[in-house]
Amino acid sequence: MRTFEWHIVKRLLKGFVLFVGALIVFFIVLHWVEYSDDFLDRGATIREVFTVFYPNYIPEIIRLTSPLALFLSCIYLTGTLAQELQLIALQTSGVSLYQLMRPYVGVGLLVTVAMFGFNGWVVPKTNEVVVRYENEYLPGNQTSTETSEIHRRNGPNSILSVGYYDVDRKRAHTVSLQQLESDVRLARRVDADRMTWVDSLETWRLENVTRRTFEAGEALRKQTVSSLDTTLQIYPRDLARSKNDVAAMTIPAAAEYLAALRRSGVGELSRPLVAYYNKFAYPFANLILILIGVPIASTRRRGGQAVRFAIGLLVAFVYLSLQKLAEPLGYAGSLTPVWTAWLPHLTFALVALLVLWWARK
Repeated sequence: MRTFEWHIVKRLLKGFVLFVGALIVFFIVLHWVEYSDDFLDRGATIREVFTVFYPNYIPEIIRLTSPLALFLSCIYLTGTLAQELQLIALQTSGVSLYQLMRPYVGVGLLVTVAMFGFNGWVVPKTNEVVVRYENEYLPGNQTSTETSEIHRRNGPNSILSVGYYDVDRKRAHTVSLQQLESDVRLARRVDADRMTWVDSLETWRLENVTRRTFEAGEALRKQTVSSLDTTLQIYPRDLARSKNDVAAMTIPAAAEYLAALRRSGVGELSRPLVAYYNKFAYPFANLILILIGVPIASTRRRGGQAVRFAIGLLVAFVYLSLQKLAEPLGYAGSLTPVWTAWLPHLTFALVALLVLWWARK
């Protein structure tokens, strides 16, 4: 079986690469047809789009399509072996379906691990370019969701309020920093017209500042200064969140970002938490679809490969659709972020076990 296993591994990986390539071309053509007018009308050149934007968009396409590509490769290879009676010959000689699946599972595990690293570290880097281009050239793709009436916790008893935050300039307007005493009494308050982030110093610079001190039994003390540099536990990224902020971060950066949001008292963390846990859950779709694909394609059916591909595409569509249907439940709080990310994969892992149980061994 060693030679035959290597034969399966090579053909499965070759098919995976071919299907990924085909899906990349399909996605790019579809995207260009839909958005070419927007790119050109807003000043982007064709050369820039195809040498900068789309090369950086390819890793995101690979991330999205790798489970489908591996599944189709599995369906095609296994179906071909079944049609050529090679599987029947192996099973007649005493090779069980479980033994036959060893190279498939090995490739599934390999792609799962590779895509975990790829999705967690490579894709976020290239997505920075994609997001920048989409914000600049594609209408309706601006990702900022919270830039006004912002409230963040700066510490155990300190709250920062911002009237409006300019993402591009890293500048906040109508700023108020309140220091409470035992969460009961207002001890100090700092108001400023503007607050700008200074990259070189990693501090905030407040302008037109008014400081007020409230002490029990004493008169209000008020002081006005033109500018003031201060260090806060809040950074520019904490003031303006976007719908895809965590999705565009590496796993360590996303973990640090979520911890910072929790420290600053940000509410409504369901969306970024779902995106964070999806970084761990989504790669497992590669392995789970392999476990489903082999038993489905190993049985000879009338109609040959066309029927197998139709069944395979239906299963993949339902699987990926279930993931998308679960996300709004997580955003709304009906499901916890962890369950939102893992429930579709656990459901189809159970389906894979049932298919394996019913399949001819």
